[in-house]
Amino acid sequence: MPSDTFMWFIMAWSVFLTVFMFIGGFFMFRKFLKRFPKEDGLSILDWQDYYLQETSHLWPQSKKNLLEELVEPVPELFRDVARERIAGEIGRIALEEHAQTIDEPLLIRGYILATPKRDHKFLRKKCREKNIDLTEYEYLFKEKAASSE
Repeated sequence: MPSDTFMWFIMAWSVFLTVFMFIGGFFMFRKFLKRFPKEDGLSILDWQDYYLQETSHLWPQSKKNLLEELVEPVPELFRDVARERIAGEIGRIALEEHAQTIDEPLLIRGYILATPKRDHKFLRKKCREKNIDLTEYEYLFKEKAASSE
C-alpha cells in the first residue's frame, strides 16, 4: 500500500505538469495565431520580418544600444521576441515616413506603440535618466492608454 506522502507527491506533480502544459499551450497558440495569414496573405510576424529586413541598414549603433537598454527589464527568455516586435514597429513607422535613419524620436514613438501600457513606466524612468524630454509623446501615451481600456 503506497504511503500518503507519496500519493500527495504524485497529485502535486500531476497538478504542476498540467498547469505548465496549459501555460505552454497558451503561448504556443498565441504564436500560431501570429503566424496565421491575414487578408493580405501575410501574417503579423511576416510583416514584422519584412520591416526588420527593409530597415536594418537604417539603424545606427547608438540607437541599437538604446533599444537594448529599453528591452532590458524583459526577462531574458522573451527579450529577443520583444526586441524584434519593437524594432519591427519602429521599422514600419520609418518606412511610412521615408526616414533616412532611425533617430531618437522615431525609436521612442515606435517603442510606445509596440509595447503595452505597463512598460511605459520603465520608458519614462529610462528617459529621465538620459535627459530625454517626453512631453511631445504624451499624446501617444494617452492614445495607448485609451485603446487598452
